[in-house]
Amino acid sequence: MAEVLLFHHIQGLTDGVHAFADGLRQAGHTVHTPDLFDGRTFGSIEEGFGFARDTGFDAIRECGGAVADELGPGLVYAGFSFGVTIAQRLAQTRPGARGALLMDSCIPVAEFGEAWPMGVPVQIHGKEGDEFFNEDLPAARGLAGSTAAAELFVYPGDQHLFADASLDAYDPEAAALLMERVRAFLASV
Repeated sequence: MAEVLLFHHIQGLTDGVHAFADGLRQAGHTVHTPDLFDGRTFGSIEEGFGFARDTGFDAIRECGGAVADELGPGLVYAGFSFGVTIAQRLAQTRPGARGALLMDSCIPVAEFGEAWPMGVPVQIHGKEGDEFFNEDLPAARGLAGSTAAAELFVYPGDQHLFADASLDAYDPEAAALLMERVRAFLASV
């Protein structure tokens, strides 16, 4: 079974993020869900972005790195949207990463190194019409095309954060398929 460090999205550590983590735990995985917003959740992406901007994006990312330091190597790094900025950096730069799950976002590999690390499998998930994921789709395609260890899954629809059951953007069918794919991925790492 895998040990996963899952970073929440810009609206905070919502009930939907907890439910997603619980779905992985039910499959036997250990999942850590640090709260980088100190208990705050936000009703919109804009509100969450305002909080993160005021707090400092780098300060929040540093907190995510500190959690990884405490847990040590051998983790699968996972994130939803804003959480991908932390998860992807850790997967690309930390020795001992077992994998990465990038949901609703993907950053160009060059942001954190010359190439995706050898032997680190990665899955990328997003909606084809999601305005935020569409900005990241070239990076996701670039990553997927750069290594045989990458899988890119693009779902129909335009919802951002579609796997968070506590948000209006929730798409139960796509979220179930994402969960199935993530569980298969974790069973293989």
